Amino acid sequence: MLQNNALLAQLKQQIRSNTPRVEGVIKATEKGFGFLETDDGNSYFVPPPAMKQVLHGDRVEAILHEEGDKKSVEPDTLIEAGLSRFIARVQKREGRLAVVPDHPSIRNALKARIKRSLDEASIGDRDWVVARLVRHPLKPDDRAFFTQIDELVAKADDPAVPWRVTLARHALEQACPDAGSDWPLRDEGLTREDLTAEPFFTIDSEKTRDMDDALRIVPRAEGGWELTVAIADPTAYVEEGHAADLEARTRAFTVYLPGQNVTMLPEQLADDLCSLWEGQERPVLACTLTVHADGSLGDYRFFAATAQSHAKLAYDRVSDWLEGQGDWAPADAIGAQLKALAALTEARTAWRHEHALVFQDRPDYVFDLDDAGNVLDIRTEERRIANRMIEEAMIAANACCADLLAEHVGHGIFNVHRAFEADKAEAAHEFLTAQAIAVEREALTELPRYKELKRELEGRDDAWLDHRLRRFQGFTSMSARPGPHFGLGLPAYATWTSPIRKYGDMVNHRLIKRVLKGEQAPAEASLELTEQLTERRRLNRLAERDVKDWLYVRFLASAAEAQETFEAEVIQINRGGMRVRLVANGATAFVPAPTIHSDRDKLVIDDKEGRIQVEGEERFKLGDVIRVALTEAREETRSLVARPAE
Repeated sequence: MLQNNALLAQLKQQIRSNTPRVEGVIKATEKGFGFLETDDGNSYFVPPPAMKQVLHGDRVEAILHEEGDKKSVEPDTLIEAGLSRFIARVQKREGRLAVVPDHPSIRNALKARIKRSLDEASIGDRDWVVARLVRHPLKPDDRAFFTQIDELVAKADDPAVPWRVTLARHALEQACPDAGSDWPLRDEGLTREDLTAEPFFTIDSEKTRDMDDALRIVPRAEGGWELTVAIADPTAYVEEGHAADLEARTRAFTVYLPGQNVTMLPEQLADDLCSLWEGQERPVLACTLTVHADGSLGDYRFFAATAQSHAKLAYDRVSDWLEGQGDWAPADAIGAQLKALAALTEARTAWRHEHALVFQDRPDYVFDLDDAGNVLDIRTEERRIANRMIEEAMIAANACCADLLAEHVGHGIFNVHRAFEADKAEAAHEFLTAQAIAVEREALTELPRYKELKRELEGRDDAWLDHRLRRFQGFTSMSARPGPHFGLGLPAYATWTSPIRKYGDMVNHRLIKRVLKGEQAPAEASLELTEQLTERRRLNRLAERDVKDWLYVRFLASAAEAQETFEAEVIQINRGGMRVRLVANGATAFVPAPTIHSDRDKLVIDDKEGRIQVEGEERFKLGDVIRVALTEAREETRSLVARPAE
């Protein structure tokens, strides 16, 4: 009766409305207490008893308690749970079932039940599962945390755990699609030119199976080159709306992980029927384009064809041969083309340096694995001349595709990149001004002005400045309409050169074919599709990073035990310390503040400026190359810990 008393309810509401409250996100610590961090940058202490009612990442409304100068909060209302669907490890203790989320800041064992459709006997202690939070102490009528196990991901002793767990974490497919085995070549009403006698060639990694581009280059008598890019044509087999097409649309990309690829298309298409294998006739979509002697692009022509690769080449062998190293040599007809392509590459690179922009070369790190998934070695692969040859050819072909679609269709799948988003451009302008870099606001948002600014900044060769600017820069997204690509310095960019691996390229193939047939283009791609492509690309990159982090920890465990030292670049600075990337293998490690100096009062970390002072003198800044010693390799969190070696 008392609970239903309207006067009492009114009194409770008055007390509630008069109690100071704050909203923010819970950040847990290893010591049992936590903090509530608000959107405006304030931080409030959450004592251990109160932390039992929340999890790291929860957004809550909390009651503010003040005792003199000390402030603390008591979480009261859940706004958004930090966990929903998550990866966890099973914990079975004396008939009780629980899961421990696979999260570096969540150590709680949460009570669990198993979904009815799962065989409970098949799930054992320490197995990996997908779970879902179904009860939360701060929800009305819930008194404790409770979860449900929805899926068994991997047994505890499965050697494929890093791959299975990572793919499950990001809700990515675990295996290649299976969509039948009968793939006749479709009659699309296109006349295919016969290029099978032309000595096309491919250049890929040694182990590549899904080869989707072959090249043919002929020097022009008046100077420059005529380059033909022949691209694998999966849409010649896969009709729009077919089950394989719908599955490819869902997957959006082939997922490339160390030691494992999960293809977008069925393997029979990706690795066989569509792949441009040496000596095999294949349907292709091709573009012949003119590159002038100064590296500028001239006329181009798209057409359907049948082509045959006359040589399957590998990056390192081609680079060695062009640099006068090694014993391998190509056939004469191919060798002459390789030299011509190398000359075209240098001309295109010079032209892009002056009229567009060129990415800074960064090495690739290749994992050599045995059959059990153990890392035997991590090799550094520099971007040599052969890599650059293919890169320049594809950039030129994709620029032609963007021009064709913009002129004849008005839409497609475009890669759009604005260097500075509108909401960050003002802050970027203030930062540059503070660095005595005189720049107009428009130079950050208008492509011609931005190219001038970028060249000026590159001329400074200031690693710290480069790292700091990244805080303000935007990301590449997919768009149905043409838009500038600031990273490349091009007015528009649309890829069509990897249709075996990218669904957006399949969409562009179909649009190009409509142009060739003189057909009216369909409605432009939906916002839903372009957002899905952008999100899937993000998830694929996260999955690749996560698997690599797991393998790095396993590979470097012995180095951490021996506290081996490595050269490393400072890539991030925050209040807790700094993150570095090991130059030798690409692994990242965290250097905690106490290892930089034991007396925190003598240590000043400016995370906004990316600088660290020790006893009043600047010791580290973003972009510095320093020496660190590995101290820990934590497989449970897939993290490496280091300390300054000096």
